[in-house]
Amino acid sequence: MPQPKRVEVDVQGRTLSLSNLDKVLYPAAGFTKGHVIDYYTRIAPAVLPHLQGRALTLKRYPNGVDAQHFYEKNAPGHRPDWVRTATIPIRTDGRTIDFVLADDLPTLVWLANLADLELHTSLARAGDPRSPTILAFDLDPGAPATIVECARVALRLREVFDHLGLEGFPKTSGSKGMQIYVPLNVPTSYAHTKRFAQALAQLLERRHPELVVSEMRKDRRRGKVFVDWSQNDEHKTTVAAYSLRARERPTVSTPLRWEEVESAAESGDPDELVFTSADVLGRAAEHGDLFAPVETLEQELPAL
Repeated sequence: MPQPKRVEVDVQGRTLSLSNLDKVLYPAAGFTKGHVIDYYTRIAPAVLPHLQGRALTLKRYPNGVDAQHFYEKNAPGHRPDWVRTATIPIRTDGRTIDFVLADDLPTLVWLANLADLELHTSLARAGDPRSPTILAFDLDPGAPATIVECARVALRLREVFDHLGLEGFPKTSGSKGMQIYVPLNVPTSYAHTKRFAQALAQLLERRHPELVVSEMRKDRRRGKVFVDWSQNDEHKTTVAAYSLRARERPTVSTPLRWEEVESAAESGDPDELVFTSADVLGRAAEHGDLFAPVETLEQELPAL
């Protein structure tokens, strides 16, 4: 029998009306909206700590990954009254945006039902939006470079972190590249983290000019890895750990162990670092949340 178009479910005491569960959102994989909701429900214990209290930018694909998408910063007006929001100034002229806070499972399921496939968060918490809790490096490969070259750059970054007494945590972007998060969780500013990230990117470029580029210019990126330090900005977001990506298959931004980064850098096989939703559920069951320290570990950046 065909599924009804709308199904009412109870999620932790909240009633949700889910629609079109059999709608295919990833045509090449036959992955439906029901599969998306199921993935986010099952990965919730791992993903929710990384969404907690952070302004969320929605990236919605109502007709699937092959069709048009749109970003939504302002919380939808039709949201249930229990969905929490945070009002954050976005301009010096006093304009504000009411961002969604995905703090619990009912909100996560509601977002999945909106076909919000990708979860993009701020590096700061909404309570103190100008004070990032994370220093981020976005490693973006310029073809023909792949995530393998990103892994090699990540290992060079780790050497610098070791020298500075810092600990970093790698994850795939779920797309082409990789991100390294350095947890801070102490008072700081974007002015400080951005300068620091740029200085490290430039240092890597001087040491490894054949592999690394620190400038925005796209014509300099071919075959190299752009170490994007500019993500450390209060007006930018990065894809959250455990978020689905709108690729051909339902790949996920996946926390990694450094041993896996080393293995891919050595083998040269980019497929070692591609993980689908099913892979990630298995990894979370086996390893727990590899990114848990990102929300708790306190580290101070040394002065430049």
